[in-house]
Amino acid sequence: MVRYRRNFVPGGTYFFTATLADRTSSALVKHVDALRAAFRIARQERPFAIDAIVILPDHLHTIWTLPVDDSDFPGRWRRIKAHFTHRLVGAGVSVERRRNSEYALWQSRFWEHTIRDETDFERHVDYIHFNPVKHGLVSRVCDWPHSSFHVYVRRDALPVDWAGDVAESTMDFGERRG
Repeated sequence: MVRYRRNFVPGGTYFFTATLADRTSSALVKHVDALRAAFRIARQERPFAIDAIVILPDHLHTIWTLPVDDSDFPGRWRRIKAHFTHRLVGAGVSVERRRNSEYALWQSRFWEHTIRDETDFERHVDYIHFNPVKHGLVSRVCDWPHSSFHVYVRRDALPVDWAGDVAESTMDFGERRG
C-alpha cells in the first residue's frame, strides 16, 4: 500500500482537490447548498480561511489558510465530507456503501499541495477560477456560478472579463481527460 506523505505546516496555505467516487456524478453542483452548509459547519467547528474555491459537478478545488497554530487539514476534510454525505442521505439521496458499510460518495483521499509563495498562490487561484472553462462547462470564467471568482471581481482583484471568452480551451493542465 502506498504511504502518502502530507506536509503539515501550522498556519499553512494549501491547494486541495477533493473528488466524488463517481466521476459521472453532478452531486456537488446539484446539492451545492448542502455542500456550502457542510463547509460552514466545518469552519465553525475548526476555523480556516477559504482563499479560493470552485465547485464542479464531480470535484472541487480550493485554497485554504489554516490558523497559525493548526495544521489539521485532514480532520477538516473528514468533517466536510461527512457533513455533506449525511445531509444528502438525510434528504433521501441514494448513496452507495462500500463493503465495510461506509458511504462511498467521496474518493477516500484528496490531493494536497502546500502553497510555497505568492507566485504559487496566484498560479493556483488562476487554475481554480479557469477550471470550469477547462472542463468545457462554460466559455467564460464569469459564467460559472460556483466559484470564488465572483468574490475576486467584487473586491476588484480581477476584472469580470478575466481570461476572455474561450470557446474551447487548448490549454493542458495535466489532468486526465474525459
